[in-house]
Amino acid sequence: MAEKPLVDFSLYLITDRQQVPGGDLCAAVEGALRGGVRAVQLREKDLSGRELYQLACRLKESTARYGAKLFINDRLDIALAAGADGVHLGENSLPLPRARQLAGGRMLVGVSCHDRERALKAQEHGADFITFSPIYYTPSKAPYGEPVGTERLAEACRLLRIPVFALGGIKQETVREVLDHGAHGIALISAILAADDPERAAREMTGLLSDKDHAKG
Repeated sequence: MAEKPLVDFSLYLITDRQQVPGGDLCAAVEGALRGGVRAVQLREKDLSGRELYQLACRLKESTARYGAKLFINDRLDIALAAGADGVHLGENSLPLPRARQLAGGRMLVGVSCHDRERALKAQEHGADFITFSPIYYTPSKAPYGEPVGTERLAEACRLLRIPVFALGGIKQETVREVLDHGAHGIALISAILAADDPERAAREMTGLLSDKDHAKG
């Protein structure tokens, strides 16, 4: 039986094809992978199951070429069918204990969290990592209320044993701040996918994370 993959990445790219200049999501993700991204979450909620599966298969081919991991937002069935490396669950997804049972040891399971209670529950029920958001203001996370800020991020990081990814308004100038508050890594959309050159943007972000890793060493 194959060992469950590790959370061996610190930059977690989340897709939104509406933010890609020109709309070619696969090309943008390919550029991000060339730039050093090693984990991609496919999050396109308006697609049909068939469309999402087809896109997942295309992205799986790309991530596999770069030794990167592919996660599918919400849809465990699509993740299993496309041979993805993991699934990412939100508040309205399949209950985490059941998803963990179905995914078994084949997949990583990430969970979206907006407060410490849900974060602790996610860890208790078998999540491999969480995203904690929104750290800063961002339009995509506005429905979840006011930003939680870096102090609540630090609290979540202190309480949890599993990796915590800071999400929401993450830009180059805020990477160091969230890492200094305990985040394992960063999750983002627009800072890479909305850039004119996703490869360059990804390389700059991974460089900031690498600098932090070297500082720790």
